[in-house]
Amino acid sequence: MFARFIEPVLRVALNDRPVTFLQGPRQSGKTSLVRQLNGAWETAEYRTFDDLATLSAARNDPAGFMAGFRGKNLILDEVQRVPEVCLPIKYEVDLDRRPGRFLLTGSASAMVVPQLADALVGRMELIALWPLAQAEIEARTITEALSANFVDLAFGKRLMDSRVVPLQRDALIQRLLRGGFPEVVSQIAPGRYHDWFASYISTLVQRDVRDLSNIQALGEMPNLLTLLGARATGPLNITDLARSVKLPRATLDRYLSLLNALFMMQLVQPWSINISSRVVKAPKILISDAGLLAYLLNIASSDQLTALPTQLGVLLENFVGMELLKLSGWSQAKPKLWYYRTHDGKEVDYVLENRQGQLFGIEVKAAATVSSSDFNGLRAFSQSLGTHADRVVGGMVIYTGDSIVPFGEHLFAVPVSALWG
Repeated sequence: MFARFIEPVLRVALNDRPVTFLQGPRQSGKTSLVRQLNGAWETAEYRTFDDLATLSAARNDPAGFMAGFRGKNLILDEVQRVPEVCLPIKYEVDLDRRPGRFLLTGSASAMVVPQLADALVGRMELIALWPLAQAEIEARTITEALSANFVDLAFGKRLMDSRVVPLQRDALIQRLLRGGFPEVVSQIAPGRYHDWFASYISTLVQRDVRDLSNIQALGEMPNLLTLLGARATGPLNITDLARSVKLPRATLDRYLSLLNALFMMQLVQPWSINISSRVVKAPKILISDAGLLAYLLNIASSDQLTALPTQLGVLLENFVGMELLKLSGWSQAKPKLWYYRTHDGKEVDYVLENRQGQLFGIEVKAAATVSSSDFNGLRAFSQSLGTHADRVVGGMVIYTGDSIVPFGEHLFAVPVSALWG
């Protein structure tokens, strides 16, 4: 059982909101997390809509189904399968608005289930649970993770306090090929990763996509995922993608929205202090798990990546982006994740922006050494802010070396292992 560092955030929500929705990709560990909650939630009623009898009862008489749990704390698993219960949940909450009435989980974003979003607006808090972060895999305690979150160290100008664990190249590649799904990490042998991901995508298409849409050509979805994997960490060019997948633009938009809602991909938006023609406006594509991306790229071994250094760079940049997203979820800074790129080629792989508007730029290099020129994008980003340059509190190049090296005021080369320390 892995400690999930988002758990304190979940507990806070349960203590002050009547409805909490824990959302994330299938097999990311949502059910395991809610079942290990203690206190009042140890005696909560638990029902999953993956159970056919429960599914049938809720669909046939949603109001009666919900009334049967009146006065109790209730966990409803995979709630997106029965949107009919949303209005009865609203009714029950309006009768009794105590915090922690309902803990809902779902493998699809609440925003893709209109009944859920409409009925529970103002009553529900959304929390995302991603596949395991590397810090969770390394079994650090939740207390330690909260006190030494890499994102908070960056905004607190304490990067030199980061813990760095020596990491061999092959060990890093194995982390990239494995990803963070709990079952893959704990049970699946390296030679079986691709079989697991093939089955995962098949289940996703045949079950979740079918549940959430009336898409007929389900066979197109794996091909679309593969094409997205080939474009990972690059700007999303809808016209080019539509041409490659041979779908009308409107259909492709719908498919992409669905994959995004199922947490298979993330779209990182471009950062700009103003909307400017010089800044690329297309979002950057990230695949939600490094192991899934390796499968989509048909990479199964360290030898393949040694022969394909460009692919290693893509995998590492995607990996770092998702780690930053996970770390941000339980950080004190709670930053948003952006990227920066101009039409004349100036770019920063990731920009973190906290609630105070402070910015931290991050470049990713799949090399064991870093030079001053690797910071040119970060310097250009800071200069582009002009009189607002003081908003940039620092920048780093994440690389595959083994020590933190200063490269000027608040600029550092930082080993990728510092993300989990």
